[in-house]
Amino acid sequence: MASNSPSGTAADMLGREDWLGQVAEPALDPARPIIDPHHHLWAAPKYPYGLPELRRDTGSGHNIVATVFIECMAGYRADGPEHLRCVGETEYVTKVAEASAAGGGPPIAAIIGSANLRDFAHVDEVLDAHIAAGKGRFRGIRHAAAWDASPAVGEGHHRPPPGLYRDSLFRRGFMAFAKRDLSFDAWLFHPQIPDLTSLATAFPDTTIILDHFGGPIGLWPYKDRKAVFADWKRDITKLAECPNVVVKLGGMAMPVNNWGFETSHRPPTSAEFVAAQGDWYRATIDLFGPDRCMFESNFPVDRQSIGYAVLWNAFKLMAARYGEEEQDDLFRGTAARVYRVEMPPAAGA
Repeated sequence: MASNSPSGTAADMLGREDWLGQVAEPALDPARPIIDPHHHLWAAPKYPYGLPELRRDTGSGHNIVATVFIECMAGYRADGPEHLRCVGETEYVTKVAEASAAGGGPPIAAIIGSANLRDFAHVDEVLDAHIAAGKGRFRGIRHAAAWDASPAVGEGHHRPPPGLYRDSLFRRGFMAFAKRDLSFDAWLFHPQIPDLTSLATAFPDTTIILDHFGGPIGLWPYKDRKAVFADWKRDITKLAECPNVVVKLGGMAMPVNNWGFETSHRPPTSAEFVAAQGDWYRATIDLFGPDRCMFESNFPVDRQSIGYAVLWNAFKLMAARYGEEEQDDLFRGTAARVYRVEMPPAAGA
């Protein structure tokens, strides 16, 4: 099986334990149940992120009760029909999930795989193969549309064409979701949010999860953060009118977002993280409501910028303004509903 994984500078940044260790915080509200709805796994020679690394992070003081794996082109089959090679990722993660279940710790309760939806002739076969490989854990697909004309930004890992979510071939493949009760994770950059709104309007019966706030870019020519925020808020306000769309709150500590955390002499504290990004979180929760929002780690990618325990502390600081039921939605309930994770009720429920 082939796998996609970080290399070079990215791997060095992901692995710098001493740098992350400069900021250590005890977990706030440590008993609160959390489903982490967005993490990756890969078997990179230089920087693996497998079950041991996932357990290290999820065991750092917060009460992580389950996780959701999101595709990252890991574990693809090295041979066989091209359109089915992506099923190797679900096979790989299912084996990790089974090992996790045998060894204790929070279960990998759901899997989001990948498929080329523009190859509509094979979509049914690919989805059925994923479902079989997931052994009850497979929940849907992510087909990233992240693309920008600026060479400083470029394209996401699926190397999509411009305007993927408006593409007629893509939409023919997208039709396969409704009859299987599968969800769709969308990763894009913020100028493409209107494309997702068009898709969500055209397919109101399919649950769509917007990853990482819709990818607000911070690189040239998007360095004016106030202008980016204004454009993003205008477009995400329209997207929020689509009742079939929910949002993941997180994943905005990547270099493409250009907050500069990863190049600082030390990572941010939870309070510093809230001071930098809190407006984006508050605006999104106000638009969608806590019952359509879920905090996400995006680990290990966001590990380039902040430690796992500190990140969840930041989320808890931001959530403190909401009531208990709303906080439970943000940390556990929304993810459980969207990804169909069966969990015991929250404490005190």
